[in-house]
Amino acid sequence: MAKGYWVSVYPAISDPERLTAYDKLARSAVQAGGGRLLSRGGRVVAHEAGITQRVVLIEFDSFEQAVAAYESEAYEKALVALPDGVERDFRIIEGID
Repeated sequence: MAKGYWVSVYPAISDPERLTAYDKLARSAVQAGGGRLLSRGGRVVAHEAGITQRVVLIEFDSFEQAVAAYESEAYEKALVALPDGVERDFRIIEGID
């Protein structure tokens, strides 16, 4: 079964301190959904039109599990806490078997 991944790239964060509430709620929701944080805001080397701002990568045992975690009540609460002024490109992708 192919793994599932959440990939988030943040082109703009106007108030990083307000992101903390979302981070706490999202971390709990991800763990409850079986996700594992692989990368969050570490070093980035961007090429072409790449973005060097915050990048987050989370792994799930399956694509379906990744989708279910996003649609969970716990993650919905986290999304409500995501502050205005945060621009985010979020995707759920299926890995290769």
